[in-house]
Amino acid sequence: MKSLVRVLLVSGAAFAALVSTGALDVEVHWRDSVARAVDLFGHGDSKAVPAAADSAAADGGSGAFWKDGSNTPPITPTGVPNTFADLAERLSPGVVNISTKKTIAARSLEDFFPFPFQEPFGSGPSGEHKQQVPSLGTGFVISPDGYIVTNNHVIEDVDSITVRFVDGKELPAEVVGRDPKTDIALIRVKSDQPLYALPLGDSDSVRPGEWVIAIGNPFGLEHTVTAGIISAKHRNIEQGLYDDYIQTDAAINPGNSGGPLLDLAGAVIGINTAINPRANTIGFAVPINMAKEILPQLRTTGHVTRGWLGVVIQKITPEIAEEFELKEAKGALVSKVDPKGPAAKSGIEQRDVIREFDGQPINDFDDLPRLVARTPIDKKVDVVVIRDGKTKKLTTVVGALDEPELTKAAVKPTEGGSNAFGLRVQNLTPELAEQLGLGSDASGVVVSSVEPGGPAGEAGLRRGDVIVEVDRHEINDTGSLEKRLAETDERALLLVRRGDSQLYVPLKRKVS
Repeated sequence: MKSLVRVLLVSGAAFAALVSTGALDVEVHWRDSVARAVDLFGHGDSKAVPAAADSAAADGGSGAFWKDGSNTPPITPTGVPNTFADLAERLSPGVVNISTKKTIAARSLEDFFPFPFQEPFGSGPSGEHKQQVPSLGTGFVISPDGYIVTNNHVIEDVDSITVRFVDGKELPAEVVGRDPKTDIALIRVKSDQPLYALPLGDSDSVRPGEWVIAIGNPFGLEHTVTAGIISAKHRNIEQGLYDDYIQTDAAINPGNSGGPLLDLAGAVIGINTAINPRANTIGFAVPINMAKEILPQLRTTGHVTRGWLGVVIQKITPEIAEEFELKEAKGALVSKVDPKGPAAKSGIEQRDVIREFDGQPINDFDDLPRLVARTPIDKKVDVVVIRDGKTKKLTTVVGALDEPELTKAAVKPTEGGSNAFGLRVQNLTPELAEQLGLGSDASGVVVSSVEPGGPAGEAGLRRGDVIVEVDRHEINDTGSLEKRLAETDERALLLVRRGDSQLYVPLKRKVS
């Protein structure tokens, strides 16, 4: 028996050796189908089935080149609710209806229907008269002693505020503090009994796809509950410097403003603030963590004092990155430095690209205003910039922002100087400077017209812009502008003054 086993082993090894060297060609027949041994060493004349045929055979002849189905078990969403009723019932006492009255100037009917349609003998006064206009919004209680959060636009410049609770009780409220930049306001009512306060959650930890509910008073329909998910985070909807909204598909309508966006634990993770009127179920909420940063200031001082760097910045587009020889379109480009600001004192210069502030990366220019604003006044921070292709670390002391001196550029430059660049210019006279709101010491050349569809128009230049520099050379009159543009090749980098802002605009010469 052992001899037989040895013979079979030796025969099998010899057979495998012959196949591997190509000396032996093997075909296996099974029900008129042929499978061949593949010659991995390139010996002999292979009759292997073509790869395309192999693929067709593998997919059953359908020709599909994708994978059907998944071997991964389905993911059941964590905490899928059977009902939102218990949650809504528990939280409703902390959500309030805010009704306000505001006096506005209105014109009387006599201005539209003059004599002989006036009352006899002019018994009614003509011109403007005052009338009170009611408005509705939502808020939520954050402390038992009566502090309530809502939107600034709900209570801004109103004459009176009345807060109504779910049990029908009504209390007058006073404004404690408000912040138009984030549209957050803090009001207070005085109650004989402690109020039910909603807990505040952590908006940084929530993720797109998580369940949320909104409670509010859309169109005056009190305590309406809607449910959905977080659709996205960090949305910029061009409402201001500090846009960082949570997007949700939980239905939000007029009257929901100031109401809470809540997670399934009943914690507030956002303040419902804005909607897209051209779309269904696209609403936006201010992250509650942003509110947490400013609510203490609103309570103690009534307003918010933010950090200030003293620069005007703009977005870095691929064209800007190419012009400045940057490896990637990241950071905030400094287009203007306030000579009296913290940035100037620390050595930050125009044309610097800020890539890091206080240890935090600046990937998009929107990141910088938010980081600077939340930085404590007088704090010393490191700022990393790219200057002429080299990385530099500077140290600055954050100042206090009293006015919106840290602003975004008003245009996002794309592609795009006299005729060759699709624009016409004229010298800046003292009269023009006054019309444009510029100082008597202003210099440059004024854009008088922009060719529709031309390079300058596509780059975002506008009538009334003042061109200050071309390729780092100062421009004082149209002659110097024409000279510099004539010396450029296919592109020119303009420094443009627009109101109180300055921005870089790259242009491309017309294609002839």
